[in-house]
Amino acid sequence: MMVAELSRVIVPNSGFCRKVEEMSGEKVSACFQCTKCTNGCPVTFAMDIAPHRLMHSIQLGLKGEVLHSDTIWVCASCETCNTRCPNGIDVAHIMDTLRQISQGEGIRASQSNVPIFHSVFLSSVRKHGRVSEMEMALIYYLKSQGLTGLLKQAGMGFGMLIRGKIKLIPTPIRAISQVRAIFRKAEERG
Repeated sequence: MMVAELSRVIVPNSGFCRKVEEMSGEKVSACFQCTKCTNGCPVTFAMDIAPHRLMHSIQLGLKGEVLHSDTIWVCASCETCNTRCPNGIDVAHIMDTLRQISQGEGIRASQSNVPIFHSVFLSSVRKHGRVSEMEMALIYYLKSQGLTGLLKQAGMGFGMLIRGKIKLIPTPIRAISQVRAIFRKAEERG
């Protein structure tokens, strides 16, 4: 005997879509579900909602579903979706905006190491004007996996260091004051 599956009734709520559009500056409502973003995405295998379906969920106002998804944290921000979109929608930026909204609302990231990575990465850029791979790796592994995780990576890190693949001390950049000014402006904008 077959059991009929009940369809979920969705009442569209445009408020969430407007908020995402306002914060990102992208026209989510222009997405017409061509699926090019999904078909080009190299990490859809790890996503719980395909990018085009996530865009549709935003359009429908399914805020909880979107902000609790793995997709917004798994997105590699490679921008393949952007280059394929016939409407020029910056899907990667929308993903970043969704992560910001999620964190702003106190929703715990489904991929807990992603916010740690972003924080450590941006901190390194702010401090040095570029990423200091050595410093970033040390801080990231300490914050995400503790001393045990750091020690597990020590051999590989040491090998990269002696082969000249990473530097112990980052090379300074001339425009560090400009980079710091960008960070200050971003903080002022909130």
